[in-house]
Amino acid sequence: MPLRVLHLAGSAVSDFHADLSLTYARGCLAATADPARYDPVPAYVSPDGRWRFPASLDADAIAGATPLAPADALAHLGRLGLDVVLPQMFCLPGMTSYRTMFDVLGIPVVGNTGEVMAIGARKAVAKAMVGAAGVEVPVGEVLRRGERPTISPPAVVKPEDADNSLGVTLVREPGDVRAALDAAFAHADRVIVEEFVPLGREVRCGLVERDGELVGLPLEEYLLDDARPVRAYADKLARDDAGLRLVAKDDPDVVIVDADDPLTARVWDVARRCHVALGCRDYSLFDLRIDPAGRPVFLEASLYCSFSPASVLAVMARAGGIGLDELLATAIAQARKRA
Repeated sequence: MPLRVLHLAGSAVSDFHADLSLTYARGCLAATADPARYDPVPAYVSPDGRWRFPASLDADAIAGATPLAPADALAHLGRLGLDVVLPQMFCLPGMTSYRTMFDVLGIPVVGNTGEVMAIGARKAVAKAMVGAAGVEVPVGEVLRRGERPTISPPAVVKPEDADNSLGVTLVREPGDVRAALDAAFAHADRVIVEEFVPLGREVRCGLVERDGELVGLPLEEYLLDDARPVRAYADKLARDDAGLRLVAKDDPDVVIVDADDPLTARVWDVARRCHVALGCRDYSLFDLRIDPAGRPVFLEASLYCSFSPASVLAVMARAGGIGLDELLATAIAQARKRA
């Protein structure tokens, strides 16, 4: 009998996060369609907080579905006979509160808990926890509005809880600090100012849990240089007439690192320590800067996966010989085993 899998998409916060969620969730539904194995149940949360249960996540199907207030949606969820939830929301409530809600309902959730997602979203908190586990982290400070940094340029200024490099600025001169703070505060109430880690290399490392083992996936490297020493929002996402576009997926400066590269083993070791320190489960994803001396330095945690072919974790897994079907089936099996 196929498993009933709730594909939870949308956003209770903004159209941007809703569009981002739909971009990945649609890809997941299309790529993992297997009637013998899964009975997919799409669910969409709109920025007004209402739920819809459309036949698909196409725009017309969503528009035609009956909107439900949260209380009515919860009652409907209880009648669906769900076996597992695949969360594909990227806004902060979607990554935290909505996941925790399913824990309360007793429905197993694929991926990290809402509590762990909250830690990952608070970059300063995540950095403190992995730093306490012996991982190298940049020296930094958290500021509120009206406070001034004590760290001198060159420094990176970024919102504490925003993703996709929104509001991130590399400040090289003291006179540019105020504009950088304004750009970051436009996206968050707290801002991080960190010492700039000189560029050696920059990589993203993914881990998946298989048979009780943390398996390191092939690294993804961003080919940065002095002209582009940090990644910006434009390196990741763009909007055109067709909607939201995943720029990074077509960027020739994003490459898979050869498995024989000596850096790989060092980064895997650091990523495993981060995974354990943060209390991750099923999978995890970390951005690390490699300084000129070859030391991996933790930048941030990205603890989500939509199981779309475009998901970074899926791309890495594929490069390591793990297909999307296997990746998803393993994660679902682990989620159900926890229940």
